[in-house]
Amino acid sequence: MPRLTLLLVSLPPFIPQPKVILMIKSLLLSLVLSVPLLLATPPAVAQQPKEIVYYGFDPDIVTNYISGNRRSLGYIRVTVELMIEDKAYLTAIEHHEPLILDLIIGTFTKQPEDKIKSLTGREEIRLAILDKLQQAMKKETGNAMIRDILFTKYLYQ
Repeated sequence: MPRLTLLLVSLPPFIPQPKVILMIKSLLLSLVLSVPLLLATPPAVAQQPKEIVYYGFDPDIVTNYISGNRRSLGYIRVTVELMIEDKAYLTAIEHHEPLILDLIIGTFTKQPEDKIKSLTGREEIRLAILDKLQQAMKKETGNAMIRDILFTKYLYQ
C-alpha cells in the first residue's frame, strides 16, 4: 500500500503569514464566485438575426367584389405588401407570385360589400389572406415564409 507523504514548504521570510492567508482567502473567494459564470451557457449569438424584408406587387391589385344588390359588382383596388421573414425567401416568393396573387384576388372576390367597406371586415379579410398565404407557402416550400400582410392602399367603390 502506498504511503502518502505530506511535504511542507516553508514560506519565504519576506511574506508575513496574515497576508498569505488573506491572499489565499481572496483567491478561493474569486474562484467560488466565478464558477457559476463558467458553468452558465452563453447566449446563442452565433446565428445572425433574420432580416425582415417587404415584397410588394406592381401594379396594384384591382378586382371585383359582390355588391349588396347582387345586380352589380363593386371593385376594389388594393396595394399589398408582404412582410417576409428572411431575405433568403425572396426568390421563392417571386417564384410563387402567381399563386400568391390568385389567393389574394380569389379571397377579395368572394367577400360581400359590407365586409369590404368596414374596418373590422377589412381586418378579417387581411387575416384570412395571411392564413391562406402561409398555408400555401408551407405546402409548396415547407416554410410559411410570410410573417404578415399589409394593405398600404385600400380603395373601394
